[in-house]
Amino acid sequence: MARSHPPSLTTIVRRTLVEECGPLAGRSVLAAVSGGGDSQAMLSVLGRLAPQVGFTLLAHGVDHGLRPEAARELDLAEALASKLGVPFGRTRLALAPGGNLQARARQARYAALRAAAAPHAALLATAHHADDRAETVLLRLLRGAGPRGLAVLEPRAHDVIRPLIRAGKPAVLLHLERHCVDSAQDPSNQDSAFLRVRVRRELLPTLVHLSPQIVRHLNALADALSGADLPELARREQPKDGAELNGAQIRELLRAARLGRPVTIRVSSGRDVIVRPQAKRGPLPSNEKDLRVSGRDKNS
Repeated sequence: MARSHPPSLTTIVRRTLVEECGPLAGRSVLAAVSGGGDSQAMLSVLGRLAPQVGFTLLAHGVDHGLRPEAARELDLAEALASKLGVPFGRTRLALAPGGNLQARARQARYAALRAAAAPHAALLATAHHADDRAETVLLRLLRGAGPRGLAVLEPRAHDVIRPLIRAGKPAVLLHLERHCVDSAQDPSNQDSAFLRVRVRRELLPTLVHLSPQIVRHLNALADALSGADLPELARREQPKDGAELNGAQIRELLRAARLGRPVTIRVSSGRDVIVRPQAKRGPLPSNEKDLRVSGRDKNS
């Protein structure tokens, strides 16, 4: 039976955590929060999922010292963390106004968050979602990035995980509404002096009008281009009839191998590529004994 409604944010995040951000059992995760809607939704979902997935959750916010409202916005995050029983901390910076402000703020924010995570050996969870990833691909295109530069905001990169990255903005907003989660609006997100804001408010809506699935397409592009960093085995596992697997399809194969379950992916030639993994749940496979691929014609 076809699904009558899209999956909830909790469902999407649970799947992303288990299949693309792990292994997380026994780990600590520090959620980067600001009081804004995206990070409030992430904190809300992670607070519910932490016991199920088996990680310890912490929350930390950074006040850049640029807006007096920032402290009150972090108060919203602290209140939600308290409600969820999540330890909360905050860092106040003294970032000087001036050129390249967003880049400098980002660098300082990540440094502060990693300093807060270090005593717990915690992974850092950020609230980037699928629309953010699509915007970032477009920004990189506008700046002339090549294929590697477009492979952005993966679900996990080193010490950073992105639990919301498979969820669109509508799912985030719906979660906030359904669960009555208070959030703040950062006015810099409306300032068209920043190129990202113009991409968000002007370019992306135009592209959505022309192609309603553009956010999904741009995310698939980032997945495909991220395939350059996949294990050598996965890059070799191509159908023999000339149809090549893209990065997103290869990731599905590897995810199936990690989860210990078969998966069938139909490629453009109409051929079914089937993975029958031997590996059980654990790290992504990196050698041939962990991944077996076979193929059959669609009419067989």
